[in-house]
Amino acid sequence: MLKWYPKNGRVIFHVDMNSFYASVEMAFNPSLKGKPLAIAGNPEERRGIVVTSSYEARKYGVKTTMPVGEAKRLCKDLIVMSPTFERYRAASKEMFKILADVTDIVQPVSIDEGYMDITACHEQGSPPEIAERIQSRIKEELDLPCSIGIAPNKFLAKMASDMKKPMGITILRKRDLQHKLWPLPIEEMYGVGEKTAFKLRKLRVETIGDLAGHPVLDLKRVLGINGERLQNRANGIDEKPVDPEAVHEFKSIGTSTTLPHDTTDEAEVRQVLRKLAAKVEARMKNKDVLAQNVQLMIRYHDRKTVTRSRQLSDFIGTADDLFQAAFQQFDEHWNQQPIRLLGITAQDLAEKNELTQQLDLFNYQQYAEKEKLYHMIDTLTEKYGQNPFQKLKNPSDAKITTSFQKDFLDDYKNK
Repeated sequence: MLKWYPKNGRVIFHVDMNSFYASVEMAFNPSLKGKPLAIAGNPEERRGIVVTSSYEARKYGVKTTMPVGEAKRLCKDLIVMSPTFERYRAASKEMFKILADVTDIVQPVSIDEGYMDITACHEQGSPPEIAERIQSRIKEELDLPCSIGIAPNKFLAKMASDMKKPMGITILRKRDLQHKLWPLPIEEMYGVGEKTAFKLRKLRVETIGDLAGHPVLDLKRVLGINGERLQNRANGIDEKPVDPEAVHEFKSIGTSTTLPHDTTDEAEVRQVLRKLAAKVEARMKNKDVLAQNVQLMIRYHDRKTVTRSRQLSDFIGTADDLFQAAFQQFDEHWNQQPIRLLGITAQDLAEKNELTQQLDLFNYQQYAEKEKLYHMIDTLTEKYGQNPFQKLKNPSDAKITTSFQKDFLDDYKNK
């Protein structure tokens, strides 16, 4: 048994739920099983985007980020559903509880995946045996499939979990790199996006093996310090620990929305930005933080995307302040072209209880008056269930709805 647990090494799992949103919907409604299913934002709109799809749909070429219209052309029997985030969050919480039954060293990284360090779990069996039990419990108790990668570090565990889906268990040791990892195309390496892959191919780096053996100075010249970091990973080197507290280390809070149609209507833009600001405010209140930087994202009809950020003199946390900062940037940088997507992100965050507001003689009175107003609004919101001063078409617009945030990923600890 101890041969599986090296004295000076680690045994890391990466647990990755398979087609998570679609699988949750199938578990909730078994009549969907075996059918091509896609979960999409704005499924009734021509520009709705596929968030995830079942493996039955993927056989037809349906992919994440694909417009719904294109997905339906590829698969005429495709079932398209709106996401039900609360359902996914509940399933995620139960999944992480199962992982936590094995070890306390669990690091959620998103709603449907996480790392585990089982180095000290040798009394529970071999790593493959533990992985099989986890996989079986998740399938039997939640009716959800998952793949598990087993490796000596986080990077290799992540790569291993992608090698066999659905319901795969893959072991990837450093001695396996030459045969299992290095032949893979460079685009399949975790941490290499489309732009990075393009730059690497210019250096004639076609595979992960090419990256592992390429002159490091060449890589650093093109990719900076990230070039050396990627090469280390290609050679199986990753010293980052599994950190259960990492979920709390968020640097920004943001949200975005794809519009039902491209628009140049400034009034419509204002309305969308106000809704986005309300959602960001709700999440900031949930984490009890303020922001000193606000970023605006605009994606145009031709998919060209620009981001602009503004550093503020004071920390802010209200929807009105977030909207004002975002709209000022919109007013300055919009090129009058039709807009497809808008996003607002609060950055440079600081916890309220750790933040000392530096008030000078000129802004003290203004700040104090604002605090009274904010307190009154919070009191009315608590009493009536929504901010009476925000004119939203739907009261749920200000709720925390996105599943891509990390705010809730430690909920599983509240058993």
